[in-house]
Amino acid sequence: METTLDIFIKSIFSENMIFAYFLGMCSYLAVSKTVKTAVGLGAAVVFVLVVTVPLNWLLENYLLKAGALEWLNPAWKEIDLSFISFIMFIAVVASVVQLVEMIVEKFSPALYGALGIFLPLIAVNCSILGGALFMQERQYSTFLDVTAFSLGSGIGWAIAIILIAGIREKIRYSKIPAPLKGLGITFIITGLMGMAFMSFSGIKYVDEVKKEKPKNSESSSSKTNELSTSKSSKQ
Repeated sequence: METTLDIFIKSIFSENMIFAYFLGMCSYLAVSKTVKTAVGLGAAVVFVLVVTVPLNWLLENYLLKAGALEWLNPAWKEIDLSFISFIMFIAVVASVVQLVEMIVEKFSPALYGALGIFLPLIAVNCSILGGALFMQERQYSTFLDVTAFSLGSGIGWAIAIILIAGIREKIRYSKIPAPLKGLGITFIITGLMGMAFMSFSGIKYVDEVKKEKPKNSESSSSKTNELSTSKSSKQ
């Protein structure tokens, strides 16, 4: 059983939305020209994920999936509303993104102008909907686990766009072959960063270590049995 900390760390590094699943690439490539705009969009994505994924988890477990309405009326135990889960998830995402857009426009007009059309497009950012669908697929058992997953996924996406923005600001003054300028070199750097983040998949988490312990104990016991039998045969 995964711990909450395992879920949080995995969602940042080994299951990074950008480098593991390449979700949200449109905004990632378009708004990563400067670190300032990348930080603003990264914070917005973190906020949207942290709000929408737990809300969608509540909808999934208390309204949509088969038997979810039993808490309202035992006679509704057989009702299954999971066929409208996509529509509900998207409605929640669109509502929260609209709220974020109004807040950014009110308190940071400069950032609102810099993000442009990509701020309202968070509503159709596949990393946001992907977070809700991953939550649905993995069937997290507690609200805390879902919150850890959503926070980690948002932080992982923000780290990815801030890193590439910092690199793009530096290579702006470098001599890059003309065919690779712009998105060409950005795609290459993203691929290299994705390969680097793949190394985090080798981390052994608590649940994986527990699974390996019985195997190690069995192998050690078999070795001791072989040694004892060999000694007895020699005697």
